[in-house]
Amino acid sequence: MNNTLIPIIIFAALILLTTVILLSVRSRQKRRKLIERVKQDVRVPFSEGTEKTRLGADKTIVKSDKESPAQFFAKIAGKFGNIAKPKDEENISYVRRLLLNVGYRNKNAVNIFFGIKVLCAIMLPMGFSLLKLSIHKPMSPVHIIFIFVLLAVIGFYLPSLWLRAKIASRKEIILIGFPDALDLLVVCVEGGMGLDAAINRVGEEMKLSNKEISEEFKVLNTEMRLGKLRKDALKNLSRRVGLEDMNNLVTLLNQSEKFGTSIADALRVYSDTMRTKRYQRAEEKAAKLPVKLLLPLILCIFPSLFIVILGPALINAFRIFSR
Repeated sequence: MNNTLIPIIIFAALILLTTVILLSVRSRQKRRKLIERVKQDVRVPFSEGTEKTRLGADKTIVKSDKESPAQFFAKIAGKFGNIAKPKDEENISYVRRLLLNVGYRNKNAVNIFFGIKVLCAIMLPMGFSLLKLSIHKPMSPVHIIFIFVLLAVIGFYLPSLWLRAKIASRKEIILIGFPDALDLLVVCVEGGMGLDAAINRVGEEMKLSNKEISEEFKVLNTEMRLGKLRKDALKNLSRRVGLEDMNNLVTLLNQSEKFGTSIADALRVYSDTMRTKRYQRAEEKAAKLPVKLLLPLILCIFPSLFIVILGPALINAFRIFSR
């Protein structure tokens, strides 16, 4: 009886906590909608001539307040993230930089990330509780508590593993399309375009072939249009991407602007270097391929060949010696 009551009590407590949080969030949303309606009524005077206009404005407000499931989940995760995020500003800056490397630029991205970690740490033990109730297999309380703690720890660190895998994948995509973007940048600069206009044009041209580079170049161009210095905008670009090749490009452009050298010549040399590096990376992967194929050959292909080649001979030998 005690073995059955422990997961039930934990599961009921988690459900109660989640219900209270959802109710509090929905009550705040309703209150916010009511305040916006009152403000709109004060802003638009009520009269016969403006009644339809006021009603139309109210409908627009109600429609704009409808949230998608992703936005609602982000709000819930943000509430949990406010509680779970570290107080150290250095750790928060580190996580924010990792999220920028993935492409998440929302100001609440850190809170949402830590909220997702907390939700995963809660949902995995809840799933185990449901599985335990459906199986009805007796377990000792010590084993149940150990599994709950283990699943909570796994759920808490699982988003961090996903984040690092996502960063590696995005860096690989940017690295593949980086030489092509440099070639386009060289063509635009040598064609007479300014560097800012060339960056904007490359961002537009790379939209179909490499979406990540296109987005980063568009953000760079937007920052420069808003009045940020080019060297500061380029430093933000290298910080968001997190690649050594992008850092070298930023350093190259800043030094060319500082010393007055030709940007087109510098970009031409660096573009050739990047082409050579991409060719060398392809050769390196090709050289590693036989070593990577060795284990599948030994475990999968060689046993099948031995069965096909030696199988009939072994069968005939067994028939001969069994007479």
